[in-house]
Amino acid sequence: MSNDVFEALPAVDADAMIRLRARLAAQASEAELIDVAYRTVDSPVGKLLLAATDVGLVRVAFAVEGHDLVLERLADTVSPRVLHYPRRLDTVARELDEYFAGARREFDLRLDFQLAKGFRREVLRHLPEIEYGHTASYSVVAAASGSPRAVRAVGTACAKNPLPLVVPCHRVVRSDGSLGQYAGGPELKAILLDLEAGR
Repeated sequence: MSNDVFEALPAVDADAMIRLRARLAAQASEAELIDVAYRTVDSPVGKLLLAATDVGLVRVAFAVEGHDLVLERLADTVSPRVLHYPRRLDTVARELDEYFAGARREFDLRLDFQLAKGFRREVLRHLPEIEYGHTASYSVVAAASGSPRAVRAVGTACAKNPLPLVVPCHRVVRSDGSLGQYAGGPELKAILLDLEAGR
Protein backbone atom coordinates (compact mmCIF):
# COMPACT_ATOMS: atom_id res chain seq x y z
CA MET A 1 0.00 0.00 0.00
CA SER A 2 1.43 3.37 -0.94
CA ASN A 3 1.94 6.25 1.49
CA ASP A 4 -0.41 8.32 -0.72
CA VAL A 5 -3.39 6.61 0.90
CA PHE A 6 -2.32 7.77 4.38
CA GLU A 7 -1.52 11.25 3.15
CA ALA A 8 -5.08 11.55 1.87
CA LEU A 9 -6.48 10.98 5.38
CA PRO A 10 -7.41 14.15 7.27
CA ALA A 11 -5.03 15.33 9.96
CA VAL A 12 -6.07 14.67 13.56
CA ASP A 13 -7.75 17.76 14.98
CA ALA A 14 -6.59 17.99 18.61
CA ASP A 15 -9.35 20.43 19.61
CA ALA A 16 -12.00 18.19 18.06
CA MET A 17 -10.63 15.21 20.02
CA ILE A 18 -10.81 17.21 23.28
CA ARG A 19 -14.41 18.16 22.54
CA LEU A 20 -15.27 14.56 21.66
CA ARG A 21 -13.76 13.23 24.90
CA ALA A 22 -15.65 15.88 26.91
CA ARG A 23 -18.92 14.97 25.19
CA LEU A 24 -18.37 11.25 25.80
CA ALA A 25 -17.54 11.92 29.47
CA ALA A 26 -20.71 14.02 29.88
CA GLN A 27 -22.79 11.24 28.33
CA ALA A 28 -21.15 8.67 30.60
CA SER A 29 -21.96 10.86 33.61
CA GLU A 30 -25.60 11.26 32.56
CA ALA A 31 -25.84 7.48 32.16
CA GLU A 32 -24.27 7.07 35.63
CA LEU A 33 -21.33 5.15 34.20
CA ILE A 34 -18.64 7.10 36.09
CA ASP A 35 -17.88 5.80 39.56
CA VAL A 36 -14.71 7.87 39.98
CA ALA A 37 -14.26 11.18 38.16
CA TYR A 38 -10.84 12.81 38.16
CA ARG A 39 -8.96 15.85 37.00
CA THR A 40 -5.60 17.47 37.60
CA VAL A 41 -5.03 21.06 38.67
CA ASP A 42 -1.95 23.22 38.88
CA SER A 43 -1.15 24.61 42.32
CA PRO A 44 1.70 26.41 44.07
CA VAL A 45 2.84 23.00 45.35
CA GLY A 46 2.77 21.31 41.95
CA LYS A 47 0.18 19.40 39.95
CA LEU A 48 -2.54 17.81 42.08
CA LEU A 49 -4.76 14.89 41.13
CA LEU A 50 -8.34 15.20 42.41
CA ALA A 51 -10.79 12.29 42.32
CA ALA A 52 -14.42 12.09 43.44
CA THR A 53 -17.19 9.54 43.71
CA ASP A 54 -20.89 10.38 43.88
CA VAL A 55 -20.44 10.53 47.67
CA GLY A 56 -17.70 13.17 47.55
CA LEU A 57 -13.99 13.84 47.18
CA VAL A 58 -12.19 10.52 47.62
CA ARG A 59 -8.56 11.32 46.74
CA VAL A 60 -6.10 14.20 46.52
CA ALA A 61 -2.64 13.20 45.33
CA PHE A 62 0.63 15.07 44.92
CA ALA A 63 2.77 14.57 41.82
CA VAL A 64 5.43 12.72 43.86
CA GLU A 65 2.86 9.98 44.55
CA GLY A 66 2.61 9.21 40.81
CA HIS A 67 -0.79 10.16 39.43
CA ASP A 68 -1.01 7.14 37.10
CA LEU A 69 -0.30 4.81 40.03
CA VAL A 70 -2.96 6.56 42.14
CA LEU A 71 -5.52 6.14 39.34
CA GLU A 72 -4.64 2.43 39.06
CA ARG A 73 -5.16 2.00 42.80
CA LEU A 74 -8.51 3.79 42.61
CA ALA A 75 -9.54 1.43 39.81
CA ASP A 76 -8.50 -1.55 41.97
CA THR A 77 -10.00 -0.38 45.28
CA VAL A 78 -13.02 1.76 44.38
CA SER A 79 -14.16 0.88 40.84
CA PRO A 80 -12.65 0.27 37.41
CA ARG A 81 -15.07 2.90 36.05
CA VAL A 82 -12.62 5.80 36.42
CA LEU A 83 -12.91 8.63 33.90
CA HIS A 84 -11.43 12.07 33.35
CA TYR A 85 -14.46 14.27 34.08
CA PRO A 86 -13.27 17.64 35.41
CA ARG A 87 -16.71 19.17 35.88
CA ARG A 88 -17.49 16.97 38.91
CA LEU A 89 -14.45 18.53 40.63
CA ASP A 90 -14.98 22.23 39.78
CA THR A 91 -15.93 23.14 43.36
CA VAL A 92 -12.91 21.30 44.78
CA ALA A 93 -10.58 23.07 42.33
CA ARG A 94 -12.10 26.47 43.21
CA GLU A 95 -11.80 25.91 46.97
CA LEU A 96 -8.18 24.79 46.60
CA ASP A 97 -7.42 27.95 44.59
CA GLU A 98 -9.00 30.01 47.38
CA TYR A 99 -6.99 28.14 50.00
CA PHE A 100 -3.67 28.76 48.24
CA ALA A 101 -4.62 32.42 47.74
CA GLY A 102 -5.13 32.75 51.51
CA ALA A 103 -8.86 33.42 51.06
CA ARG A 104 -10.11 30.10 52.50
CA ARG A 105 -9.33 28.67 55.95
CA GLU A 106 -11.55 25.60 55.88
CA PHE A 107 -13.05 23.48 53.14
CA ASP A 108 -16.76 23.05 52.58
CA LEU A 109 -16.77 19.85 50.56
CA ARG A 110 -18.49 16.49 50.67
CA LEU A 111 -15.87 13.86 51.48
CA ASP A 112 -15.77 10.13 50.80
CA PHE A 113 -13.62 8.40 53.45
CA GLN A 114 -13.90 4.89 51.99
CA LEU A 115 -10.11 4.64 51.49
CA ALA A 116 -9.53 4.96 55.26
CA LYS A 117 -10.77 2.22 57.56
CA GLY A 118 -11.22 1.84 61.32
CA PHE A 119 -8.98 3.96 63.53
CA ARG A 120 -7.41 5.69 60.53
CA ARG A 121 -10.82 7.03 59.55
CA GLU A 122 -11.45 8.17 63.12
CA VAL A 123 -8.16 10.10 63.11
CA LEU A 124 -9.00 11.78 59.80
CA ARG A 125 -12.37 12.90 61.11
CA HIS A 126 -10.62 14.76 63.96
CA LEU A 127 -7.98 16.54 61.87
CA PRO A 128 -10.25 19.40 60.68
CA GLU A 129 -10.63 20.32 64.37
CA ILE A 130 -7.04 21.61 64.25
CA GLU A 131 -7.60 25.22 63.29
CA TYR A 132 -5.99 26.93 60.34
CA GLY A 133 -2.61 28.36 61.37
CA HIS A 134 -2.27 25.99 64.33
CA THR A 135 -0.67 22.59 64.88
CA ALA A 136 -1.29 19.65 67.21
CA SER A 137 1.01 16.83 68.23
CA TYR A 138 0.48 13.22 67.25
CA SER A 139 -0.21 12.44 70.93
CA VAL A 140 -2.90 15.15 71.18
CA VAL A 141 -4.61 13.78 68.06
CA ALA A 142 -4.38 10.23 69.47
CA ALA A 143 -6.14 11.37 72.65
CA ALA A 144 -8.81 13.26 70.67
CA SER A 145 -9.41 10.12 68.61
CA GLY A 146 -10.07 8.08 71.76
CA SER A 147 -6.80 6.11 71.91
CA PRO A 148 -4.13 8.14 73.79
CA ARG A 149 -1.47 5.42 73.36
CA ALA A 150 -1.96 5.09 69.60
CA VAL A 151 0.58 7.77 68.66
CA ARG A 152 2.21 5.62 65.98
CA ALA A 153 -1.17 4.71 64.53
CA VAL A 154 -1.95 8.43 64.25
CA GLY A 155 1.32 8.87 62.36
CA THR A 156 0.32 6.07 59.99
CA ALA A 157 -3.17 7.56 59.51
CA CYS A 158 -1.62 10.93 58.63
CA ALA A 159 0.96 9.36 56.30
CA LYS A 160 -1.77 7.42 54.46
CA ASN A 161 -4.33 10.23 54.44
CA PRO A 162 -6.08 9.96 51.04
CA LEU A 163 -7.27 13.57 51.28
CA PRO A 164 -4.21 15.71 52.14
CA LEU A 165 -4.67 19.50 52.14
CA VAL A 166 -8.46 19.15 52.53
CA VAL A 167 -8.12 16.94 55.63
CA PRO A 168 -5.18 18.83 57.20
CA CYS A 169 -2.71 16.16 58.29
CA HIS A 170 0.03 18.73 57.60
CA ARG A 171 -1.01 20.40 60.89
CA VAL A 172 0.06 17.34 62.92
CA VAL A 173 3.64 17.57 64.21
CA ARG A 174 5.88 15.77 66.66
CA SER A 175 5.74 16.62 70.36
CA ASP A 176 9.09 18.41 70.11
CA GLY A 177 7.67 20.68 67.39
CA SER A 178 9.58 19.06 64.53
CA LEU A 179 7.53 18.42 61.41
CA GLY A 180 7.58 14.66 60.97
CA GLN A 181 6.75 12.99 57.68
CA TYR A 182 4.28 14.05 54.98
CA ALA A 183 3.02 12.42 51.77
CA GLY A 184 4.22 15.38 49.72
CA GLY A 185 7.53 15.50 51.58
CA PRO A 186 8.62 17.49 54.66
CA GLU A 187 9.48 20.55 52.56
CA LEU A 188 5.90 20.73 51.32
CA LYS A 189 4.59 20.35 54.86
CA ALA A 190 6.72 23.34 55.90
CA ILE A 191 5.41 25.36 52.93
CA LEU A 192 1.79 24.69 53.91
CA LEU A 193 2.38 25.58 57.56
CA ASP A 194 4.16 28.79 56.50
CA LEU A 195 1.25 29.64 54.18
CA GLU A 196 -1.21 29.22 57.01
CA ALA A 197 0.96 31.22 59.38
CA GLY A 198 0.97 34.10 56.90
CA ARG A 199 4.70 33.90 56.20
